[in-house]
Amino acid sequence: MKRLFTILGMIAAILAVILSVLPLSNLAIFPAVAALLFVLIAFYLSKKSGQIKKIIQFTFLLAIISLAITTYKALFNTSKVTNNQELKEKEASSKKEAIKELEDLDLDDISIE
Repeated sequence: MKRLFTILGMIAAILAVILSVLPLSNLAIFPAVAALLFVLIAFYLSKKSGQIKKIIQFTFLLAIISLAITTYKALFNTSKVTNNQELKEKEASSKKEAIKELEDLDLDDISIE
């Protein structure tokens, strides 16, 4: 049972670290919390048997690091809104070009049978 929770905790902690460095780092909270829960259960079971392994402590450290990175990115990264005027101008020009192309089509030669 202890081995199962240790493995689940390690997998969740590694997934949390990977997700915490990606642009959608807010998703790393869920596997990090799961890793913390699994590691705490594994720690309790190993303490009960009297053998605390280093892998449990390492997994706990990985989960804490991923939570720290996620929290840092959530607090200090801001999203910038660019100038929407350029986007509106491009949209208007592409609409005018599409209308012009449709007007230039010669549909009299097409026969539908």
